[in-house]
Amino acid sequence: MMERAESCQKLYTRLRLWEFPDEYVIEPTDGSSASSLKINRADASMKLIDAIPECSSVRVPKIQTIFGVVGMLKLVAGSYLIVITERECVGSYLGHPIFKVMSLRILPCDHSLKTSSPEQKKVESEFAGLLKVAEKTCGLFFSYDTNLTLSAQRLNDLGDESKLLPLWRQAEPRFLWNNYMLEVLIDNKLDPYLLPVVQGSFHNFQAAIGKEIVDITLIARRCTRRNGTRMWRRGADPDGYVANFVETEQIVQMNGFTASLVQVRGSMPFLWEQIVDLTYKPKFEIVKPEEAPRVAERHFLDLRKKYGSVLAIDLVNTTGGEGRLSEKFASAVQPILSDDLRYIHFDFHKICGHVHFERLSILYDQIADFLDKNGYLLLNDKGEKMKEQLGVVRTNCIDCLDRTNVTQSMIGRKMLELQLRRIGVFAAEETISSHTNLDEKYKILWANHGDDVSIQYSGTPALKGDFVRYGKRTVQGILNDFYNALGRYYFNNFSDGTKQV
Repeated sequence: MMERAESCQKLYTRLRLWEFPDEYVIEPTDGSSASSLKINRADASMKLIDAIPECSSVRVPKIQTIFGVVGMLKLVAGSYLIVITERECVGSYLGHPIFKVMSLRILPCDHSLKTSSPEQKKVESEFAGLLKVAEKTCGLFFSYDTNLTLSAQRLNDLGDESKLLPLWRQAEPRFLWNNYMLEVLIDNKLDPYLLPVVQGSFHNFQAAIGKEIVDITLIARRCTRRNGTRMWRRGADPDGYVANFVETEQIVQMNGFTASLVQVRGSMPFLWEQIVDLTYKPKFEIVKPEEAPRVAERHFLDLRKKYGSVLAIDLVNTTGGEGRLSEKFASAVQPILSDDLRYIHFDFHKICGHVHFERLSILYDQIADFLDKNGYLLLNDKGEKMKEQLGVVRTNCIDCLDRTNVTQSMIGRKMLELQLRRIGVFAAEETISSHTNLDEKYKILWANHGDDVSIQYSGTPALKGDFVRYGKRTVQGILNDFYNALGRYYFNNFSDGTKQV
């Protein structure tokens, strides 16, 4: 039973796409001798077949290797199948290879458009044009063997029955980027074709500490709820889902031990917006202020259900428009503060300015007790849980990009030092800074992570990235911030609208 269950959830890792004039056929070519999938190009109907259809002089197919099916989208009249045409192996997650999507291809099943009205054809072509924008989505990752939507702790907590389910059924819906596109394939019971895809970032490196090798991975998982681009998606929706919500997981593997720390970021959890109007910093508008406590309560209730205790760190300015938002945030959470929910305001710009980021140690002193109590996941070399993470730090600034990334990297660094002490690699006073190779690679890891999250939300790399990358502010870094800020202004006003649609 066990073997059969495992084989039925195996995903096809290599496929051949046959493009006939009237149908597409997707044939597994990874040696599994399984049925091929036939998709009608007129009505997008699907069925499994045992043999490739006949080829003739009239029916000459185009043939291409593909690496997975992302899903199917139905527009006004036609449907569109999305497949992965290029992938790159970027490392491994808990021993399983992880791939980055390098290019997608959209296959139209729109022959039925021939009989559509002119109005339908016009709308369909506008939508199909928008799909081209979606085709260029960056930061998509997948694995054929493990569930990238789940943190190491969630994976470890999966029951035996859940482990036998197909990957898409184990997946955390919030981080399943192609959730909606998989529906048609799910209805057709095509489990071995159903490839879960995550948007975010994935980086890992190895470094030596003395004679030992440490393996560190950093993953970002973007939430699919309240998705969108920077100025066009702010705050929360009425259900408490916030813009730019990202789960960040730092995993350390060494001497058979595995340690994992999860942090989250997300926009301030009440209804507010910033209408793009060509000014450099459009005004912040709080919408339905009377709703703020209810929306914040729903947001934190959901977070506590998923992560346990929550410490919310608000990094925005105390003055101006940011100050108004911060006051609203503080007053909205005031009634629900408890042992399980703490709120700290830390005016990043006032305390750290644009160069003194080492002053974040002031913030660390305020949150060290929470981190100590709620900890991290630690598994020993037998995979047994020695310690679990009981709570999460939730960080926000205005965009949840630049100040947030600097702060999260500081927390990640402090926790990594605690983990290395716990597993006996670091002495009591030893720090990451005392190992040049580890220190440099670790900074680059977090800088790349910050850039990836920033590009997906704002269109440009993160600001303040030089501090994360080199441990200090540089003249070049300040100049880069200026150019990136100009880039963000351009994207907000002239291209993010289309991307949002």
